[in-house]
Amino acid sequence: MATPLDDPAWASLTGPHAHFAERLGQVLRYPVDVAPFFALPPEPDERVWDDVAALAGPGEEVTVHTAVPLPGDWEVLGRIAGVRLVDVGLEAAEDPEAVRLGPADVPEMLDLVERTRPGPFRQRTIELGTYLGIRRGGALVAMAGERLHPPGWTEISAVCTDPAYRGHGLATRLIRAVAAGIRARGEQPMMHAAATNTSAIRLYRSIGFEVVPRPDFLSVRVPGSVAAVQRV
Repeated sequence: MATPLDDPAWASLTGPHAHFAERLGQVLRYPVDVAPFFALPPEPDERVWDDVAALAGPGEEVTVHTAVPLPGDWEVLGRIAGVRLVDVGLEAAEDPEAVRLGPADVPEMLDLVERTRPGPFRQRTIELGTYLGIRRGGALVAMAGERLHPPGWTEISAVCTDPAYRGHGLATRLIRAVAAGIRARGEQPMMHAAATNTSAIRLYRSIGFEVVPRPDFLSVRVPGSVAAVQRV
């Protein structure tokens, strides 16, 4: 890799998030209740698909970034186009209303994610970094936090706001607050967004992020036969 951002999942799982890494052969992944990301090495060989299959399990859906040809018995579910955004002028600032979220808040966080669909968030995702939220009347109405952690960078993720409270700048405030913590560690914030989420991309660019190239990811399904996923 030329930089940690060429494959932030691999850089995270071989760096600051190495304690989360589950490994089989060439392949790494986060525990399934932490994050859905698999990571392949920069130069895998054709046997990498045996490792992916054995680690994921029969019939499982896996999203990967690799140029290694897919075996013919694997189902391609689609390509996932996205953009990467890096901080080039974000005004980071702590927010007096933002509270740090902890394990006791996870049920509310999962409920907010279910209603707003910001991207993958699971039972233990909160362990990946700092998550901040804003409450109204005691209820969690907005949140943002840290996810992938390639060396020198931290991804701001799970940015979401209850529909009833959108348009009040809560997402921007939380992004700035999470970024303040990242900057305090001497690291640089970055983000990801679906290429189709033009409103989010426009917001992130307006507050100081710049779009940089990011390869598409391939969503595939592991063959359903147990025999097909055993290494030879």
